[in-house]
Amino acid sequence: MTEASPPLMTSNRPYLLRAMHEWIVDNGMTPYLLVDAAFEGLQVPASAVNDGRVVLNIASRAVAHLLLGNHEVSFMARFGGVSHSVIVPMGAVLAVYAQETGQGMGLPPDEGDVAPSQESAAGPSPNPEPPKRGNHLRIIK
Repeated sequence: MTEASPPLMTSNRPYLLRAMHEWIVDNGMTPYLLVDAAFEGLQVPASAVNDGRVVLNIASRAVAHLLLGNHEVSFMARFGGVSHSVIVPMGAVLAVYAQETGQGMGLPPDEGDVAPSQESAAGPSPNPEPPKRGNHLRIIK
């Protein structure tokens, strides 16, 4: 008798982020995101990066067009008086918290939200490529 594998589910990260954001705002606090600056696809001004991390104020008074989507967080914000489009892939968000109290939540690592590819179902490839790492920031001038 074989055990049936549980059905694949989408990532819970965007749902946790939206819930924590709502809770922080409902309590009159300022929501901040802690973001991994090395995550591929992150779009923030290079000046916002500090020690490989970015802290972003996502309060409605600080940003415009905030979208807390399933795959990314996006908004317009001013850095040094200059307006920038910011895109944060959901996997880059490390935590969401209230600036005033520090209360919030570190988001759990994503365990994958898609079915395994045919290649991974057949087993590892004989010459797997190492994961790509490094700085993938898009510098905005």
